[in-house]
Amino acid sequence: MIAYDIIRRPLITEKTSIQKETMSKVTFEVSPKANRVEIKKAIEAIFNVRVDSVRTMNVKGKIKRRGRIYGRRKNWKKAIATLLPGERIEFFEGA
Repeated sequence: MIAYDIIRRPLITEKTSIQKETMSKVTFEVSPKANRVEIKKAIEAIFNVRVDSVRTMNVKGKIKRRGRIYGRRKNWKKAIATLLPGERIEFFEGA
């Protein structure tokens, strides 16, 4: 698998912003088929940082309703990577 196929997008929420600043953790949406070792190598290759550990979790898609019709969002996988001290990833450098 190519590194850009494994890492889909960064998750930027209020909680992940706080984790990034205080604990040096970054959160990504990743491919459901990727494991921790592949995710670690992909982050290191794309962002040129050293990763200490990776935690993963499968997020269940929510059931949504539109009128009488029920639907479901997709299931997806989330990875939280802890960076080694002194390492940073800047998503919005110019903003």
